[in-house]
Amino acid sequence: MGWIAIGLLVAAVLVVVAAEWPRLSARVGADAWAARSRKRRKEKLTLIQGEEADDEFVKSVERDLADLPVLDEHEDRPRR
Repeated sequence: MGWIAIGLLVAAVLVVVAAEWPRLSARVGADAWAARSRKRRKEKLTLIQGEEADDEFVKSVERDLADLPVLDEHEDRPRR
């Protein structure tokens, strides 16, 4: 094959890719990558239902609130 034939073949491939890019980008573009990534992350999530989960959540919140630091009155006022 000559250089001209190779150049024409490459140009033809580029024209086809450019013409089909909107359809190709739906499968291989950044949006498709983000959608696949989001789908993988969502597959790892689990839904917990029932009364037991509510009780555990309430207990967890109460523990977290109890662990928060408490400011004294003199620390709460701004310094002047």
